[in-house]
Amino acid sequence: MTMRKEISVLVLLAALCAIVASQSPQFLSVTNLQNMARLIGTYGIFSIGVGVVIITGGIDLSIGSICALLGVLLSMMLVDWQWPAAVAVPAVIALGGVLGAGHGLLITGFGLQPFIVTLCGLLLYRGTARYIASDVTKGFGSAAGFEWVRSLASGSVAGIPMPFVLLLGTAAIAWILLHRSVYGRHLFAVGRNVDAARYAGIDVRAVTTGAYVISGLLAAISAILIAFYTNSISPSTHGNFYELYAIAAAVVGGCSLRGGEGSVLGIILGAAVLQVIRNLVNLMDVPSSLDFAVMGAVILIGALADELVRRERT
Repeated sequence: MTMRKEISVLVLLAALCAIVASQSPQFLSVTNLQNMARLIGTYGIFSIGVGVVIITGGIDLSIGSICALLGVLLSMMLVDWQWPAAVAVPAVIALGGVLGAGHGLLITGFGLQPFIVTLCGLLLYRGTARYIASDVTKGFGSAAGFEWVRSLASGSVAGIPMPFVLLLGTAAIAWILLHRSVYGRHLFAVGRNVDAARYAGIDVRAVTTGAYVISGLLAAISAILIAFYTNSISPSTHGNFYELYAIAAAVVGGCSLRGGEGSVLGIILGAAVLQVIRNLVNLMDVPSSLDFAVMGAVILIGALADELVRRERT
């Protein structure tokens, strides 16, 4: 079933690329393809993290606010506090993992719903980002003293943007973890039937918490990439609706919102489909506000498709 979904998404992606290319020759320009690859890489990394959470039957609504908070902190560490980049970058990534662990522990330890926990995170982290930044836009200026970090985050390798290269590395690790490890099998088992998984001896708390830690870590990596890409972190708006993009990418890629289904390849293809659609909107001079309508429609269509598949199985 997973392979069929991946093939379907791949066919959809190819069809969209053909349509966009026929309508706008600029689509196939090197500059446009590189820009799309950069965005697919950046957004695809945190989409994988959210996809892992969705496989457990959970949800993570805090991604955008985590990106804002960690982006602000990274700027302050490097520019205001003048921390060495070799300390600041790992600290930001570690903090992302800590935030994810907090979500997991609240969900598994106190029995709170993932929606409520991560919604509170969305509000809490956004408010914290605005407070510590005094609602002032942060940035990195000329990146004096930490040029290597900016080069790593926003540079290219043989013409391929670094975020896309990092996505490939992240995807390879995630694929092994999800599809070739004991943890991955436990992850899918928890998503399919948490009670059955518990009776089978699986440590449901550890598996679920681990999924949120992964989501937090990957959100932190994306936060670094996005911060250097924009070089402008407005604490009130930076990262807005990223969580919806991640959910839409996972749903398009074949993750079931009921849990227990999904693949790393499918999530990446889903992220690519959304970026091609956004690129179509830009190239065809369609109002950018339709981005949100597209994401809403994508999530709705994915939920309807998931329900139809479930009914066919039963």
